[in-house]
Amino acid sequence: MRKLSIGSRLTLWYLAIFAAAQLLFGVAMWFALRQELYTVADGALAAQIDDLTNFLKSQKKRNMTVSKLREEASEAYDLEHSGDFLQIYDEDGNWIFRAPSLEKNQFAAVAPSVGKGRSYQNVGLGNDPFRFVTQRIEVNGRSYTVQTGVPTGQIVATLSLFRRYLLMLAPLVLLAAATGGSWLSRRALSPVDAIIGTARNIGGNNLGERLEQLTTGDELQRLSDTLNEMLARIESAFLRVTQFTADASHELRTPISLIRTEAEIALRKSRGDAEYREALRHILLEAERTSSLVEELLSLARADSGRESLHLTVIDLRAVITETANEWRPMVEARKLRFTQEVATCELPVLADRSSVQRLLAILLDNAVKYTPPPGVVELGLQTRNKKAVITVRDSGIGIAEREQTKIFERFYRADKARSRELGGAGIGLAIAEWIVQQHRGSIAVQSSMGNGSTFLIEFPLQPASAVSDLSQALAFTDYAKKQAST
Repeated sequence: MRKLSIGSRLTLWYLAIFAAAQLLFGVAMWFALRQELYTVADGALAAQIDDLTNFLKSQKKRNMTVSKLREEASEAYDLEHSGDFLQIYDEDGNWIFRAPSLEKNQFAAVAPSVGKGRSYQNVGLGNDPFRFVTQRIEVNGRSYTVQTGVPTGQIVATLSLFRRYLLMLAPLVLLAAATGGSWLSRRALSPVDAIIGTARNIGGNNLGERLEQLTTGDELQRLSDTLNEMLARIESAFLRVTQFTADASHELRTPISLIRTEAEIALRKSRGDAEYREALRHILLEAERTSSLVEELLSLARADSGRESLHLTVIDLRAVITETANEWRPMVEARKLRFTQEVATCELPVLADRSSVQRLLAILLDNAVKYTPPPGVVELGLQTRNKKAVITVRDSGIGIAEREQTKIFERFYRADKARSRELGGAGIGLAIAEWIVQQHRGSIAVQSSMGNGSTFLIEFPLQPASAVSDLSQALAFTDYAKKQAST
């Protein structure tokens, strides 16, 4: 079964609510009119009761017989319309006055024990409706029960006519409500139709298109703005993936072509062992470069997908810097470069992944060594500034042009493409370094000029001084627990 559209459901809900409100309003107005009409009738009956009470009070003679009182009442009410539906009887059940119409229709008398308060009731005499009031009156030491009524045919007719008008107008009002509700729902949802139409036409070839910019200031505008922001993120991610694929294909094509060319040349004719060994050495070198490139590509892919997670713990950054400096010193000096280090003497606790920080330092030191001709200098430093640990990697190499300093952290970007290829660089290292810094909530920047070397500055937020001691205690407790478990 096909579901109704939102516009149709809104119209139906609007119609149902309006119909319920109209029903409640009509019923309430009918009862209010009925109450008002019967209040007027009750007022007339109350006036008749008051007149009758005054009449009985005017008969001051206490020894007046029932027959004499009956004569007086007949003289007073036989010719008046107020007596057309009146009957009076005393506490002994003796009739004082009884209108012919009531006697004809055998209108029953109530018990003499009725209370002093007034009681109203709707009855029918013949085919006509009436409203009667019954009250017990104490006058001149005697008790009388009085019943008088007024015809309510006009009241019933008025209520019937009012109900008929309500039933006649209700369909027209509901039709107008349905039409108005349908128009309002279409007008309110027309921006949604525009959004749907535009969204259906957006694909991989036109991700730059955006939904209609609404100015309604309501939820639909927020929805449109949110979808446009989402499209911008999707476009950016799509472009990154497309660019990444193109760059990766380009970078992989070169070493694969070199490997294939080297192998084809080696197989064209018979060669000596030395020539074959040299060809295999070239192939192995390109294979190692390709393997390193694939590993870096996988790292970037995992980082983009969110699957490259870091295990952050509180570490002493000074110890990591010192260990890295000791490992790189022989390699730097083997390239006939001078290696210096300047590390703070105090503990510098940071929340970091130890292996990732070491990889970050390896990337920066490797670049410094590659682009610094001998006899140059490579410096590694660690200081504190504004509650942050500042790592400095400085070299006296060829430097980076100012116009390229904002691009070096882009993937596959290389300032000197020929020299980078010669040195085995693919332009991915600094992109990985930037990602590592970002994951540690730090910052990385470069200061350089052509011919005067480069300086990379990395800042990590410091942790409280007690964090290192707390970490040491936790590690000691863990080692103790492991020893106890093994024994």
